Amino acid sequence: MRAAILSLLAGVGLVSAHFKVEYPAWRGDTLADNTTYDQWDYPCGGVPYGAGNKTDWPIQGGAVSLDLHHPWSYVYINLGLGENATNFNISLTPELLNVTGKGTFCIPALPVPATIADGQSASLQIVTNGQSGSALYNCADVVLRSSAQPPADGVCTNSTGVTAAIVGQATTTSPSPTPTPTTNGVMGAFGSMSQAVVLSVVVAFTLIFV
Repeated sequence: MRAAILSLLAGVGLVSAHFKVEYPAWRGDTLADNTTYDQWDYPCGGVPYGAGNKTDWPIQGGAVSLDLHHPWSYVYINLGLGENATNFNISLTPELLNVTGKGTFCIPALPVPATIADGQSASLQIVTNGQSGSALYNCADVVLRSSAQPPADGVCTNSTGVTAAIVGQATTTSPSPTPTPTTNGVMGAFGSMSQAVVLSVVVAFTLIFV
């Protein structure tokens, strides 16, 4: 009985620690009770390409809105080009973001490299890492368009008490940090961190794939 209770409590903790992509539309609902999707699964929480709709996303800088369930989360966002992208090698957040507080967190404009063509299909890979030391994954499929409009009013807001900072810099609330994109992939997210912090985070991520 004690083992069963502990198992149940652990499961509740895992669910509460997950996150939702509010905008653009995520590839699939990885929080649904009736799904086999698992946010622990690299690269997109186990959701196959084509499971959801594509969102027209501004090529000059699109918003990303998340519902975070951790008291704090490291957040970084990568971009993979093409249909059914498997290589998310463009880091849109080359400096790791430290988000404190549970609730809605929105970056109003994440710039993409100027060399990307208008009408390019792509996928956003959103990765968070919290107290557990393990990464959680979700993806959103987009079409990068110069004519795409920003989300409706009220979509890109931060919940009260939710703050964000580039690691190593002062905390900010609004506007949220908007780092310059790089093509260094995931490792680009660690650019401004000390070597000790980089090592601890990389070790945590490495353990996932052993």
